[in-house]
Amino acid sequence: MSTAIYSHPDCQRHEMGEWHPESPARLLAIADQLINSHIDDFIEHREAPLADVASIARNHSANAIAIVRDNQPHEGEDYYPIDGDTSLNAHTWRAALRAAGAAVAATDAVIDGEIANAFCSVRPPGHHARPSAPMGFCMFNNVAIAARHALDVRGLERVAVVDFDVHHGNGTEEAFRDEKRVLMASFFQHPFYPYCDPLPITPNRVNVPLPAHSKGDVVRQLVLERWLPALNAFKPQMIFISAGFDAHREDDLGGMGLVEADYAWMTEKLMEVARQHAKGRIVSCLEGGYNLSALGRSVVAHIKALAEI
Repeated sequence: MSTAIYSHPDCQRHEMGEWHPESPARLLAIADQLINSHIDDFIEHREAPLADVASIARNHSANAIAIVRDNQPHEGEDYYPIDGDTSLNAHTWRAALRAAGAAVAATDAVIDGEIANAFCSVRPPGHHARPSAPMGFCMFNNVAIAARHALDVRGLERVAVVDFDVHHGNGTEEAFRDEKRVLMASFFQHPFYPYCDPLPITPNRVNVPLPAHSKGDVVRQLVLERWLPALNAFKPQMIFISAGFDAHREDDLGGMGLVEADYAWMTEKLMEVARQHAKGRIVSCLEGGYNLSALGRSVVAHIKALAEI
């Protein structure tokens, strides 16, 4: 079985202004690096479908959905602001449906054994999107929607969400705070956006704050000492990754010091857990990463590890 990449041109049509770091160029940078790395021919490319609203509603309120659906500017008009750094254009609704649809379709394909694992090269990202509202560049929480689909539609009993974005996945944490079927494991720079006070670590919530300037050695120790024991004790039947690459040392939107080898190493460790407990099942979704060169290189390292190339 192969590794698949899910994407769609609609995801490049959403944008929030030429100044905005969460730009369509991010997906182009990933595509270019995949070609330059000479692994593109070994990856199966699949088109992201449009998610149905029922899938989104498993994680988001009717009001959260309406904010994105009902406030689209018409073609040629200005953006509709949701918060200080998040806005809609005429293509945002369709792009958000593609992003969520990619995560759900990848989940089905992995569970059905069509592919070994998947990376969803989509935008807008998702892990800040709260059940009640979009925020922080994010419209719908793609990973949370896919995890809900795995549990409530496909009948899995335990899934894990692992988030290695530099920013805390507050929307994911809120979505699964009281959900015993989900283990969330993450690290994040703190104090930093979204400026949440860290919640206590529990068997189902291993979200570890790290100071600015933390490098790969600190993150690797955290993975070995905190993530892996929790994941192996939980025995997830599927792993979802919120794959943000803005903890890279070249990314000015973060303040940490990771490099490509760190992302590959984390992915390999998650692959080991997935092989042991989850039949190898992993779906990864793009979150942050705003230095275009570092983003493309890091995604290639991540995908090489998923594909075992």
